[in-house]
Amino acid sequence: MMKKHLVMAVVPFLAFGCGDDLVDADGDGIADGVREPDTVTVVTPANPKGTVSGQVLSTDLRPLTEVTVEMTIGSSAEPVSTVSDAKGNFTYKNVPAGSHVLLTFSKAGYATLRATAQVPSSAGNVPINNGNASFGPITLARLDGTLNFLVVTPQGRPAAGARATLEATPAGAISNGDESSSMVSSVVVEATANEQGLLTFTGIPSAAELARLRNGNGEYKLWVSPIDANGDGVPETGGYVNTYYGAEVVANSTTRLISLPYSRPQNVPLSIESSNVASLRGGGADFHPLRNLVRVGEPIHLFFNQPIQQGSLSVLMTGENAAELLPVTTNVANGGYSATINPGGAIADGKEYNIDVRAVSAEGGSMYSRTGFFFTGDASAVRQMSIVEARYEERDPVSMPTSAQLNSGELVYLTFNHPISDTFAQGEYVYVRFHRNIAGPDAPAGLGIGDSMGEHGNATGFLLESAEPTRPLPTRVPNEDPAFKIIRSGYTSRWKFTYSGNAILSHEFSTVRMEVYFSELPSRGIMGSYENYMGQPLVSNLTVTGIVQQPAPVPVPVP
Repeated sequence: MMKKHLVMAVVPFLAFGCGDDLVDADGDGIADGVREPDTVTVVTPANPKGTVSGQVLSTDLRPLTEVTVEMTIGSSAEPVSTVSDAKGNFTYKNVPAGSHVLLTFSKAGYATLRATAQVPSSAGNVPINNGNASFGPITLARLDGTLNFLVVTPQGRPAAGARATLEATPAGAISNGDESSSMVSSVVVEATANEQGLLTFTGIPSAAELARLRNGNGEYKLWVSPIDANGDGVPETGGYVNTYYGAEVVANSTTRLISLPYSRPQNVPLSIESSNVASLRGGGADFHPLRNLVRVGEPIHLFFNQPIQQGSLSVLMTGENAAELLPVTTNVANGGYSATINPGGAIADGKEYNIDVRAVSAEGGSMYSRTGFFFTGDASAVRQMSIVEARYEERDPVSMPTSAQLNSGELVYLTFNHPISDTFAQGEYVYVRFHRNIAGPDAPAGLGIGDSMGEHGNATGFLLESAEPTRPLPTRVPNEDPAFKIIRSGYTSRWKFTYSGNAILSHEFSTVRMEVYFSELPSRGIMGSYENYMGQPLVSNLTVTGIVQQPAPVPVPVP
């Protein structure tokens, strides 16, 4: 009896499920006339359709009427448009199921919002009609807000003309949108600072509007562009970026002060990155004479790693003896990034000069101070060396009563026409000899020239040593200070030796002849140990006739 009952229960179901007369005229996916759940027969719609609908509100949840809702289906279809009703509702019908749609919500005085979604085409594995893509509630922010910023330069002056961009995001929201939907809404406005440095942004969501969006985390993003006031392509300031939350601005509505940063990091000290006088470079100073060579009439170029303050460049220059200041002119260009120094007629060919450069950064006020040197000449020119002067330093007449004569133990300075260096020998191998008899008073009678040390023809002579000056030759006690602290270049035109022999009286000075024996260097295997600043070795002897007096220093009365 049980088996027979089951068969009778199944037969009606098969009859309904396989019958050819089942139709779905109303397109609801269920055969017409079928109502029992266990006897539903699915009929696949030929072209299933769906709906797109939603409600548009303000951020305080009031319905927004007359909001234009433009819909684009896919990427190629022409958009269609409708408007929200008095309750903020809108509906699109007969949208192909499975379609990707883009909706644009716009209303005068409110932010625009764009959202995407997909119209459902099935419930599980069952195709359906009337699948709904639900947008919303959708909220749009009013654009009636104003936000002010006061912008100043790194020096604290109004940053007039500063250009800035403000983005308020999000400017709308989908509170309970379909899982497949996504949205974007932001407002971007630009402003230019006035003469007082005030930036005013209008037509944006107020801080209260943003505070109601994204759970109080709606935000303003501010970008201030670097300032290039003189239009030379080099910004005088850096840019500025910051974020301000709507809730924060509501709590503190004062005008915010923005101090623009320097165009380079403030922690980097001012320095000279490049110059044709390499001894002035910061960090990478180079003291080779050929990289500190300036032609007469050629300016000295300086290139800083950051702009310097207007009027802060100070340049001092002296001759090799570090005494008198020589006139120079300067010019700052390229927004403070470069400068030129023009010595003009203050320099002569073949000389060495000391130079002191100081400047103050416009980016934080760090100071650059560097003392260097340079030589004048043409690297392609051959230098013919000579001795231009011999001068002895008179000792204090109190301790040396026999003044106005060259006495044993006094220093003799030889000045060459160009700077030279004892590159390897350190002044230990070149000798000076006199072309006269300088034997001391205790020497045996009858000695001729060459029989005593320091005479022409003798194997020994007076050692010539570098006397590169770091201050002027003394003319007073205390000694004169240099115009600024001098650094040594290793090349100098002033050399010295200590005289030893009988006194040479002043009336003999004009006939005194001395010779420097560079020719002896090759015979000792040290050729090239002395060279001029062009790198040319000295191997020929040089002579000078005549000697002058450097007076003894005079004590300066104490006031």
